[in-house]
Amino acid sequence: MQNLKSAVTHLKKDPVLKDLIDRFGVINYKPPQDRFTNLVSEIIGQQLSGKAADTIYNRFLTLFPKQKFTPDLILDIEDLTLRNCGMSWAKARSLHDLSNKIISKTVQLNKLDQMSDDEVIAHLTQVKGIGRWTAEMKLMFALQRPDILPLDDVGIQNAFVKNYGFKKDKRLKTKILKTAKSWQPYRTLACWYLWKSLDNK
Repeated sequence: MQNLKSAVTHLKKDPVLKDLIDRFGVINYKPPQDRFTNLVSEIIGQQLSGKAADTIYNRFLTLFPKQKFTPDLILDIEDLTLRNCGMSWAKARSLHDLSNKIISKTVQLNKLDQMSDDEVIAHLTQVKGIGRWTAEMKLMFALQRPDILPLDDVGIQNAFVKNYGFKKDKRLKTKILKTAKSWQPYRTLACWYLWKSLDNK
């Protein structure tokens, strides 16, 4: 992430984040080399634990020569075969829809850098099965946009409950928004630390 030093200095004004930053040190995730591969893995991993997502993704890779896939190769795989890897019918259809839209250039991952955050979300959610959450993950990790706050992310909500003592009720999102206001324009990095605080063995 660019301006990492400035972001860390700014976020340390929040005592909770200062404690997390001091505990975990510098976090600076590198963006993925291939955006299509990354997006496929994110679709497969939606609403799953990391271990379950990895298991299904590794089975998916075995369907392809040298475990390398392209939109064309994915379209050659039937829904049932994808389903047999452990993914849902909806995810199988989503992978096919993404592949079709990449080939038709309805979705152009190489042009995301020129789009605003809202434009990226609108562009990616054209694909069946890609919602706002997946698009926000793309913004945070692949595009490294500095000021994204995924309000609907269960991990972020749990991290606020754990670190800020908030109750998990209907007012939680409002409290998150209010707390995170002071983090701007570096809410992405703050979220990285909050996720990190949930890590366990």
